[in-house]
Amino acid sequence: MSDTPQWLDEDAGPIVRPYALIRGRTRSSGDSLDLVATVRAVGDAPDDLSPEQSLILRAARAPISVADVAVEVDLPVGVVRVLLGDMRDQGLISVSAPSAAGSRPSEGILKEVINGLRAL
Repeated sequence: MSDTPQWLDEDAGPIVRPYALIRGRTRSSGDSLDLVATVRAVGDAPDDLSPEQSLILRAARAPISVADVAVEVDLPVGVVRVLLGDMRDQGLISVSAPSAAGSRPSEGILKEVINGLRAL
């Protein structure tokens, strides 16, 4: 047998399946998080945080979207949503829903656009 532990790849580091980070759960209060919702750290990090949660808190010192958090910690969005839901339940982060980008165009403007496109 080799001296290298079974769960370690010399080039890649520790090999852990993403679902193992969330103990196999697929749902949490984070399921409702929109990809463009803004996440911000609001509390001090307790000592018992996982390395991934610590990375999330560091990334969320400034407002950051859920999708960008997933990129920062290099994890699938589903895993990140579960972690964020847990962290929100613990009071470590706040999540703001995306705001509307503005008012919707009137029906008359949309009809004019459609008529213009048909004329092409």
